[in-house]
Amino acid sequence: MEMHEFILDLFLILISARIFAEIFSYMKMPPVLGEVFAGILLGPSLLGIVEVNDIIRIIAEIGIILLLFEVGLETDIKKLQKEGVKSVIVALFGAIVPFVGGFAVSYYMFNLPLIVSLFIGGTLTATSIGITIRVLKDLGKERSSAAQVVVGAAVLDDVIGVILLVILADFALTGEVNMENTIKIILLVAFFFTAAPILAAIMSKFIHMYDSRYRRLPGFIPTIVVSLILFFAYVAHLFGAPEIIGAFAAGIALSRRFFLPFGIALKADPNFVDKLESQMRPLIYLFTPIFFVTVGLSMNLRVIDFTSADFWLLTLVLMVVAVVGKLGGAFLIRRMDNLKRIIIGTSMIPRGEVGLIFAELGRSVKIFTNEIYSVLVFIVILTTLVPPFVLKYLFKLEKDKG
Repeated sequence: MEMHEFILDLFLILISARIFAEIFSYMKMPPVLGEVFAGILLGPSLLGIVEVNDIIRIIAEIGIILLLFEVGLETDIKKLQKEGVKSVIVALFGAIVPFVGGFAVSYYMFNLPLIVSLFIGGTLTATSIGITIRVLKDLGKERSSAAQVVVGAAVLDDVIGVILLVILADFALTGEVNMENTIKIILLVAFFFTAAPILAAIMSKFIHMYDSRYRRLPGFIPTIVVSLILFFAYVAHLFGAPEIIGAFAAGIALSRRFFLPFGIALKADPNFVDKLESQMRPLIYLFTPIFFVTVGLSMNLRVIDFTSADFWLLTLVLMVVAVVGKLGGAFLIRRMDNLKRIIIGTSMIPRGEVGLIFAELGRSVKIFTNEIYSVLVFIVILTTLVPPFVLKYLFKLEKDKG
């Protein structure tokens, strides 16, 4: 890509994200949907004037990492620990049931091949923590107890999803599961969850001490946070399997997830947190919309044949599995009213970019036919765009009820 082309693409992404976020906000709709719509408008679904490339993906990834850093700053660690068991229940149910259900429906009801059915189940497993968290923030509910359950569950769900992605990718490309790659990613994730809080606490104390005692120049905090993002992304690549899927999985497991405990660890001094937020907010508001526009850019409505009866039958059945699989886990939580359970379950439904990655991988290695690929893209689109409206209505009901 020529530099001037990239500059034009970035201009279109940023300006359209802002315009449509403002329009959707004015119409009392979640602004994040305006940003996703901007991507649908610019991408292959409609105008086809912006194409996702590696540079845009990297910038988008920085955006979602910064969003998770902000979530860490706003997360109530006591609530998160208190809701930990609930998060595990929601995450495990929300990963296992859609996978098993998607596989069973595809393999036994529609008689699809084994590997195709496995990939369909894997696609339905995904949860997009980025979409979920942004919607909760747009609605001002990011600090509620339900949000803490969702944050914990979405992180676990994401990790389960990328491990599953590595296993299925090896199976698709080689005809067998490469246990070395799989074990490497699992060990990486286990190491991360053990070491991340310790690393986060050490780094946060260093940043706090240096900023309060030795700093001479402005801009220290944004520089060090962005530097850490780049460093952990590189370390993630080093730990990842040599294949691109392994590196992607490691990137999500390490570079993204580090910044949740990092943000939490920086909260020891409330005045310092206020300073952190004021300095980081411009960067977060700049980069985060790029991620959501990229989600829209990755969708392609033109691949969908809306006239096919088989398309609608398979879509309907898999959609039921996709929704019930995420909602069901919330109803296993004890001593909680049903409305809050529905809010938690609905928050887990968006598939977003992770679901699209599964679908695109299946298409690129010629596992999915165009029809099956279009069904999965349509399900990802619906599960990404509809829940924000439902959540807004559910929170209104909760407010009226309270």
